[in-house]
Amino acid sequence: MSATTRTAILNVVGLTPRLIGANTPRLAQLAQTGGLIRVQPVLPAVTCTAQSTYLTGLPPSGHGAVANGWYDRELDEHHFWKQSNHVVRGEKLWETCRAARPGFTCAKLFWWYNMYSTADWSITPRPMYPADGRKFFDVYSHPLSIRDAIKRDLGEFPFPAFWGPLAGIASSEWIARSAEWIEEKHRPDLSLVYLPHLDYNLQRLGPNDPKLADDCRAIDRVAGELIDFYQKRGVRPIVLSEYGITAVRRSIALNRIFRAKGWLTIKDELGLELLDCGASKVFAIADHQIAHIYVNDPALLGAVRATVEAVDGVARVLGADEKRAAGLDHARSGDLVAFSTEDAWFTYYYWDDDAKAPDFARCVDIHRKYGYDPVELFLDPAIPLPKLKIAAKLLKKKLGFRTLMDVIPLDAALVKGSHGTCPADSAEWPVLIGTGATAGDAPIAATAVRDRLLAACLRATPSNTNRP
Repeated sequence: MSATTRTAILNVVGLTPRLIGANTPRLAQLAQTGGLIRVQPVLPAVTCTAQSTYLTGLPPSGHGAVANGWYDRELDEHHFWKQSNHVVRGEKLWETCRAARPGFTCAKLFWWYNMYSTADWSITPRPMYPADGRKFFDVYSHPLSIRDAIKRDLGEFPFPAFWGPLAGIASSEWIARSAEWIEEKHRPDLSLVYLPHLDYNLQRLGPNDPKLADDCRAIDRVAGELIDFYQKRGVRPIVLSEYGITAVRRSIALNRIFRAKGWLTIKDELGLELLDCGASKVFAIADHQIAHIYVNDPALLGAVRATVEAVDGVARVLGADEKRAAGLDHARSGDLVAFSTEDAWFTYYYWDDDAKAPDFARCVDIHRKYGYDPVELFLDPAIPLPKLKIAAKLLKKKLGFRTLMDVIPLDAALVKGSHGTCPADSAEWPVLIGTGATAGDAPIAATAVRDRLLAACLRATPSNTNRP
């Protein structure tokens, strides 16, 4: 007599073969017993793209998540970190499992594109923004009743620890506990669990900083406790990661270059500068080591490509043919797509005078910026007693006064790690642990990960191993 395996996929962000060792004994043990395969990252190697490829088996040209954000040519607006699962085309992993095994259930815990999916249970970060300008940290859940119930049992989600200058292990700990909570109450056949802790200091400090040993030990503890929890309940744990982070020493501000060429349109708003994408001839939406370049004036396409290819730190520029070969030929992609070298990354900065930077530039504001901004992981070192300043601003907000949480620096040189391209050394690639492998197995493509996950989810096991 047999039963089907229940599976938990732990997404340990930033985990690479190089980081698995003495400081990650539990992850190393799982790799030894369950096998470790290196994964050639999808391009761009960023969160939304990687997760969408893992869950659909498609390249960006198929699922449409061409980066963490892009420019909408109809609305003439840029969009970053959107949440609707309808953004992602293709059949999702749990949908395929459900078709093969009616009644199959899935919990999606902090993986991205987590709203309005066909998963049975989901929890995702989602602040509330009342009309008076306040901001309340919160989560969104499906069903909606989960939100109040889990906060009652676990406390509020520690949102400042999920992203920003205070980002740290507390967010991964809460997510891990939420996964246990869902398992104890609902016993899903598949749990997708996001553990982001390594992502923070890999970008702040770079992958070669000795302080990262503490971060490795911390995430190994959280992941190890979760692995133990699942194994005791007969759930098969699998660990994967989305990308590896390489050391960087320089940033590239393509929009400043385009501005110098006269291709940007800058709008003055209350003495500050705003980039007007729809009125610009050329602009870039930056995302780690990739930049989608949108050329509103087709006559400039050749000149723009030549300009970008000449920029120090740009590794290659993809036009129509190259995008097709790379699996990036999608309507959301830029007319040109630039990748940096491993030691560089793209910033969205477009102003020449910091005094005229938009007000959101000095805030944690992931939606309004024209690109991903890892500088949000830092407090401005020029602010004396920054924690006291933050406390004073929070008090003002509680008293009903308007205030700006402008504590983020405008110094891209602070960032020491980035990702998005495919590192030359496969020791910096993402990993898949727990689906079986032997020493010397060749790396697999990111598009092949789904088939391995699917096989694990549908594999039959003796029934007496599937009991809590």
